[in-house]
Amino acid sequence: MSTAAKPPWRILIADDHAPTRDDVRRVLDGDERFAICAEATDAAEAVLAALSEKPDICLIDLNMPGSGLGAVWEIAARLPEAKIVILTVTDDDANLFAALRSGVAGYLLKTMNFDRLPDELDGVCQGEAAMQRTLMARVLERFRRSEPRWRQTVSSGHARWRLTSREWEILDLLAQGRSTAEIAERLVISPGAVRVHVAAVVRKLGVPDRAAAVELFRRRSET
Repeated sequence: MSTAAKPPWRILIADDHAPTRDDVRRVLDGDERFAICAEATDAAEAVLAALSEKPDICLIDLNMPGSGLGAVWEIAARLPEAKIVILTVTDDDANLFAALRSGVAGYLLKTMNFDRLPDELDGVCQGEAAMQRTLMARVLERFRRSEPRWRQTVSSGHARWRLTSREWEILDLLAQGRSTAEIAERLVISPGAVRVHVAAVVRKLGVPDRAAAVELFRRRSET
C-alpha cells in the first residue's frame, strides 16, 4: 500500500461513539476523495480491521475500549505507511503528547467543524499534519520550554541513554503512577513486555530502579 496512490483514500473509522461515526461517515461519504473501508468500536477491532483492509488513513478515538493509544502503537508498528489521525474529545497534554510520540499524523478534537474533516484528511494523505491551532501552540510551547532541555540533559554525550518511542511512552506512564498491569492494558502489550522496556529504561538512564528513573524524569521535566 502506498499513500502516494490516487484517491479515493481508504479510511478506517475506529470509535465506540456511534453518533461520531455517523458524523464522519456523513462528511466523507459525499466526497469522492474518500472511501470508508471499515469501522471499529474498540482497539482490538481497530487493529484487526487495519491489518485486514490496510487503509490509507486510520481515524482513531483515544477513549474507545481497549485503549485507542494502544491501537495506535500496534497499527503504527505493523502498518508504517498508514497515516494515523486521532479524533477525540481528549485535549489534555498527557494524551496529546503521548499520541504525538507514537507517530500520529494528526490530532483533531471532536469539537471541530466536521465539514472541515475531508480537507484535513486529504492534507494528511498529501504529507501535511492535521491539528487545530490551539493544540499546535501548546506543542510549540512544550518543545520550546521543556523537551529540548530534557532530551539534551539525558542524552548529551551518552548514546546509550537515548530511549525509544515506546520506552518514552512507558516512562511517561510510570510517572503518572500507572502499574505494570495498567500500562500493559493501555498499550495492549503483555506485562512481561512492559517489564522488559522498564529494565531497558533503567539501564539506559543509569539508575538503580524504576522509582529512580521516574524521579529523574519528573525532575528534568520540571526544569
